[in-house]
Parts: sequence; structure tokens; C-alpha cells
Amino acid sequence: MTKSKTTIESLTKEDGASPDMVQENIERLRAIFPEVFAEARIDFDVLKQTLGDFVDEREERYSFTWHGKSQARRIAQLPSMGTLRPCPEESLNWDTTKNIFIEGDNLEVLKLLQKSYHRKVKMIYIDPPYNTGKEFIYPDKWQDNLDTYLRYTGQVDDNGFKVSANAETSGRYHTNWLNMMYPRLKLARNLLSDEGAIFVSIDDHEVHNLRHLLDEVFGPENFITQFVWQKKYTRANDARFVSDNHDHILAYARSIDDAHFNLLPRTEAQIGAYSNPDNHAKGVWKATPLHAKSGSNTNAFTFTNGRTWAPPSGTYRRFSDERMGRLDADDEIWFGEKGDATPSRKSFLCETKDGLTPVTIWPHEEVGHNHEANNELKARLGAGVFSNPKPTRLIKRMLGLATSKQGGDVVLDFFAGSGCTGDATMQLNADDGGNRRYLLVQLPEPTDSEKYPTISEITKARLRAASNAITSGEVQGQLHMPPNDSDLGFRVFTLSSSNVRAWDSSFDTIEMDLADAIENIKHDRSEGDVLYELLLKYGLDLATPSESRIIDDRTVTVIGAGALVACLADDITLDVVEGIAALKAELRPDVMHVVFKDSGFKDDVVKTNAAQILRQAAVNDVKTL
Repeated sequence: MTKSKTTIESLTKEDGASPDMVQENIERLRAIFPEVFAEARIDFDVLKQTLGDFVDEREERYSFTWHGKSQARRIAQLPSMGTLRPCPEESLNWDTTKNIFIEGDNLEVLKLLQKSYHRKVKMIYIDPPYNTGKEFIYPDKWQDNLDTYLRYTGQVDDNGFKVSANAETSGRYHTNWLNMMYPRLKLARNLLSDEGAIFVSIDDHEVHNLRHLLDEVFGPENFITQFVWQKKYTRANDARFVSDNHDHILAYARSIDDAHFNLLPRTEAQIGAYSNPDNHAKGVWKATPLHAKSGSNTNAFTFTNGRTWAPPSGTYRRFSDERMGRLDADDEIWFGEKGDATPSRKSFLCETKDGLTPVTIWPHEEVGHNHEANNELKARLGAGVFSNPKPTRLIKRMLGLATSKQGGDVVLDFFAGSGCTGDATMQLNADDGGNRRYLLVQLPEPTDSEKYPTISEITKARLRAASNAITSGEVQGQLHMPPNDSDLGFRVFTLSSSNVRAWDSSFDTIEMDLADAIENIKHDRSEGDVLYELLLKYGLDLATPSESRIIDDRTVTVIGAGALVACLADDITLDVVEGIAALKAELRPDVMHVVFKDSGFKDDVVKTNAAQILRQAAVNDVKTL
């Protein structure tokens, strides 16, 4: 075969970065208002004229701002040059699970997830630091977040790095917390589906600021409600003024018009309130009043049995004469067993909703309390390993409202803590046969425990313990053994720098660096590391299934039924290339991306002709790494 002028483009380090959201927003603006661009720059005077009355140039107007807000916004828009490295040895059921746990700083991780999970998350629950001035860790070098994380975890040496508690005496007590939360919420919103909802736990310290923050990120029109959770069941008599027995949970929709909350299931006690003492054909019912607190009709009504009834003083009739007549004719009025009681309507269970409308007050009897949460974690890992976990019943309440049993809804928690959200998701799936998936993120923050040196180690240990307990049916309140196909595993990934070596040379090391540049994948990185960086680059789910094919003694990895094909072997021949081209016809993906190692081709002839062979097979996206 002769050489072709067709060439293969290199997959640069920038290609592997998280999306450049500034550039993406500029392109969206260009598509809507092309006239505001002059020499590739935005003319803001023209933009203001185009927007007309929607521009607010008043100096005095209502706004929510703080020191560092502009910088925090820019931080959210900066692409990440990191990657997520797979850790199969720390995982559970790696080959089959779709649950994900990521160890790393959630700001960088959220950036890396922007392509793979864009508008794919059905529910977000986070329990961020409550900013009490004690446990909130705030890196001094937060403006360079990936570098900060690598130094924090010892992957890069820096004797000057330190973190500090966010003390109230610092003078930036609220602004530090807001600067930490703002970019994370901005990035999280991009991941939420149109039907999705976010729940955020908070106490009285920052609930007012959090409400403003969520209004800005999600829009005040997408506010659903502010739940009040009774976290304690006893009174703290040593409190200075009042006993603090509640926390808040703010709920927002991505789009209030598309969001949906499920009804709550009735308890056995609530169903037991219905009976059928007169063997009515419609089945069980319960008596409900015929009067209401508001209305206009205070007239008496005479039933067919001759009895006359009028609403009590200060109340009104609930139904019109016509409706009362129909209820009477259909034997849907109850006068008591002896026929002399105050008339009531028979409210039939078969005519009610399939469940109960949720209310804003969540008592501990329904969703658990702090003591219950501590006992749950103690049963999983022992005592004293983590402070202030949430009860799984609380998380299951939110999961029940915002997710579906089937459909593989993704649940994200990027302040995972002890892993309660993953535990609760697996429990609920075991209860109702659902297939919800969790995606958890936790910083490896150091602890004082020898057994669990970081919080992320606690998270992984709890997930393993929860899986074992659910499998064996040891979970208190579990309805039945989980289905055989219930997903009780999780894949572990860790945040790190890119697998691709950046050009960074000095005069003294240039000879060595030139030699290394021939092989631009870092020596300490595996093929699996590179493959998952490719998944992030191409926007594929981290749980996407893959298989290995052997073509001409070279390993070819097929990901997502042919959506991505990668061969990172050496001495790639034309037989390998033609075998990959044949996969396009065999698997028939809508789009196939093919990636080779740049130094992997046997010679330049193979590299040059590879592009032509694959394009003839309708594979138009071919890159080298």
C-alpha cells in the first residue's frame, strides 16, 4: 500500500483536559448574537444595545456578593489538567459494578466529570462542612487546586504547604466558606439532569448564605422547599438559650417545570386506619369530616334517611347540595354503627393517591436522628471513627422522593464523608429492587485513626461493610434479601495528574527530556490509567463496559461496544489497523473514536496508511497519544 497524505492528529494534553467552559459559553453566545463579536472579541457596548432593557446598570441594586466571588467564579471555569486513575485492587466487584467512588478534591473531580456526566445525574445530595470554625479545612493555595491537592496528598513535595481551620477570628469566616462552595455548586449544576434535584444539608450558621447561593446558581424560581429535619430527640438543658434540635435541607430543581417528586409510601399504621365495617363494594375506607374551616355554604342538608345535618358553628360545608346528594345516594355517608353519629364521608383507599404528599417537617421517628446515625456507623466500622454522620433513613427519604426505582438513576454526593449516601442507595435498591447508581467523591483528609488514616478510607470501608451486611440481610429494617442482580459493589478511582507528560525541560536535563518525549506517557502509569483518561476525554461513563480483543498479537481495548477503541501497544502493524477497521462493521457504533500510542506504530508507513484505512471504514476520528 502506498503512502497517503492523510495524517493522524495528536491527542494533546489540552484535549484530555476537562471542558473549557468559558470558551463553550463564548461559542454559545456567538451562535445567538454573532453581531456582538468584532475581531473574535465581544463588543460589550453592542451586547448591551442588543439586550436592551434587560441590562441593569444601576449602581444600587439588590445583589448577593462577597470578597473573592469573581475569583471563585473564574476557578469554576478553569479546566482541570488532572485525571482519574483506576484502583481495581481497592474496589468491590470491579468488572460488574456501576457504582463509583472517587478519592480526591471534589472541585477538580467535578471538573473532570463535566463531559461524562453532563446532565446525567438525577439527584445530588451533599452534606458540606457546616462552617463551625473547627472541622472546615481550607487550603491556603486554593487558587491552584490540582497542585494544591497533589501537595496535600504527598504526590508532590512542598514543605510550605499547609491547611488551616476556618476560624471565626480570621475575618473571612463566611467568605472562605462561600468561596469554597460557589464553584462546586456551579459545576454540580451542569451535571444535574433537567428532571433532577439537589438537596443540601446545613445548620443555622450558613443557611441564610446558602439560600442566597443556591438562588444564584440554580435560580430562585427553581427553589422547591426548605425541609426541617429533627436531628435530636432529647432536649439539651445545658444550652445557653435554646436546644438546637434541627438541621435544614434545602431542595432545588434544575428546572422546576421538569422536576418531579414521588409520593411517600403509606405506613402500615396509616393503611390500618382504613376498614370496611359495612362491606361497601369499593373496599376499605375511613371517616372524614363533611365540614371545612373555610367556604361560604352554612346551610343544613337533609339526607334520604330523614336526618338533617349542618356544619358546626364557625365552619362551612365541604360539598355542594348536588355532591352531597350523590354521596348519599351511593352510600358514601357514614352515620356510625348505630346510625346516630355525626355524619361523615367515607373516604375510600382505592380513590386516594398511591402515596402521601411529603411535608416540610421531617420528624426523627420517620427519618432517623444523630444517635441512630452513629449507631449505624458503629455497626459498620466500630465506634469513634467519624463525627456527625447522617442516618441512612434520612438519605433514603430523599432518594425516594427524587429518584425512580428503575432507569439507573445516578445519585451524586461530592462531600461523601462516611459514605452514608452509598449505603442508603444500596439499601433502598435492596428494598424495592431498584437499580439506582451512586457516584461519591471524598477528599483523603487525614484522621487520628491508625486503622483509617484518612476519611476516604472510612468511606471505602463503610461501603464494603454495607455491601456485606445487605447481602447477608443483616440491615435493620431491610424488607428482604436483595435481588441476585443487585449492584453492591463500587469502582474506586483516585485524582492525580495527567498520564501524559507535559514538556517541561531545563538546559541541564534536556538530553534526558528529549529521550522521554519519544514516549510521552509517564513511566509509572499503566495502560488502564490511560484508558480511563480517554473515557473522560471522550465523555464516556466511568462504568462503561470494555473488552479486550487480540489482533495480530496486540491487545485492542473496545469500550462501550465500539464507541472508543484504543490500542496502546508497540509495533502496531497494518494487520492491527485493518482488524480495528473490521470492528466498525462488526459492532456498528454510531461514532467510533480510535486512539493509538504515537510511538506505537511499527514505522511511518504504517502510521500514515492507518488513517486512510480507518477513514475508508467510516472511522473519521483517529488520534494518537
